[in-house]
Amino acid sequence: MFTSLKLCYLLPCLCSSRGQESAGIVTSNGDNPPTYNTLKGMGLVNNAFPPEELLKLRYGNLGIGHTRYSTTGISELQNCQPFVVDTLHGKIAVAHNGELVNAAALRKKVMRHGVGLSTSSDSELITQLLALTPPMEELDSPDWVARIKNLMQETPTSYSLLLMYTDVIYAIRDPYGNRPLCIGRLVPVSRMQNSGAGEGDTEGWVVSSESCSFQSTGAKYYREVMPGEIVQISKDGIKSLSIVPRPEGDLPAFCIFEYVYFARPDSIFEGQMVYTVRQRCGVQLAIEAPTEADVVSTVPESATPAALGYASKLGLPYVEVLCKNRYVGRTFIQPNTRLRQLGVAKKFGALTDNFAGKRVVLVDDSIVRGNTISPIIKLLKEAGATEVHIRVASPPIRFPCYMGINIPTKEELIANKPEFQDIAGYIGANSVQYLSVEGLLSAVQGGIPSLQDKMISDKPCRRVGHCTACLTGKYPVNLEW
Repeated sequence: MFTSLKLCYLLPCLCSSRGQESAGIVTSNGDNPPTYNTLKGMGLVNNAFPPEELLKLRYGNLGIGHTRYSTTGISELQNCQPFVVDTLHGKIAVAHNGELVNAAALRKKVMRHGVGLSTSSDSELITQLLALTPPMEELDSPDWVARIKNLMQETPTSYSLLLMYTDVIYAIRDPYGNRPLCIGRLVPVSRMQNSGAGEGDTEGWVVSSESCSFQSTGAKYYREVMPGEIVQISKDGIKSLSIVPRPEGDLPAFCIFEYVYFARPDSIFEGQMVYTVRQRCGVQLAIEAPTEADVVSTVPESATPAALGYASKLGLPYVEVLCKNRYVGRTFIQPNTRLRQLGVAKKFGALTDNFAGKRVVLVDDSIVRGNTISPIIKLLKEAGATEVHIRVASPPIRFPCYMGINIPTKEELIANKPEFQDIAGYIGANSVQYLSVEGLLSAVQGGIPSLQDKMISDKPCRRVGHCTACLTGKYPVNLEW
């Protein structure tokens, strides 16, 4: 929920690392019935929204925004979010992060109700499911909790949602908590650095996939939306309306790839900063896969904390060997292989003075397809490195993700190719070693406050679990194909 046009623009802008294909904003004046204003465009936020177009949204006092990274649905304007639809009780706007594991069956179900779908996006499907009247709802007023619970019964994962209706926003996370969602408090600028700022200082509320967007918008991190939780946000504050449980015995399944690569390092998940988790991954990697070398470096920037942890544990100097062109987007989330490969070619330059004549350990966060690391090794060796050893701060990715990360087929994953048997020779490295699944889980879960409390107390604590399906093939729910 946003209290100004500036916030509605800034939050998606600050989360552009999560999606670069398109962006959208919907604002409401909070009346009943409300006036919704919508702005959508292709590309990064600052390119998608010309200043004169932003003026169309100036009368809204709440709104939701979205940046898109397509995992289902083609990359075009019609799939841009948020979606706005008419319901029996008025318009709703919905923004969604994730991917429904049973989307095909749900599309058929919605269309059997006589509802046409105009896009190939899961997000429109969610919007139409929320628009359907649940069996127990009274005709004269919508029961959004019942509708949201009905959605959760229809599809177990993967989604974090924002639903805007008149003057209220609902923040929703699926029962497995696969995708992140957190809440921030807008406070006066004079109180931003004051740890004692209480709820009495609150000027408004914001919700985001990542907490990294809060600081620059004048908000302080408040808390996560819990798995299965429905949170209502209005001018009266926030209220937890319900928590929908998982099937008995199932653990949460927060995506472990958020820690490995996808999230910004200054974000907070499960009570710990992503940067610190990545450092612990580097330390664990040094324990599992040490090597004799002269310097340690990284493929900037998401692997930098892991490289620092690796270097510290082994007592080796950390130096920069690559200069990153900061005007090039993230190669992993480019929509096709050709764009990823072209992105690598123009993304890095060699800092030759730091490593010429030396043995280099290059720490990377992951090797998914093998498109980016090989030309980097070639670049370093041509610039004077005598050896290049690759250490990967995550396990080999062997299985597709069906829950919001674009790893669509086994065939494109380097770990499933015959060349993986000699991965070092295939990519031109002197050696390659990965962090184990057990090591990754240890690094991630070792800093979660509830698990630390469990070690020193027998008191019940929050249950913790992580989705490692892309590494192990063990998906948190049964897939329908």
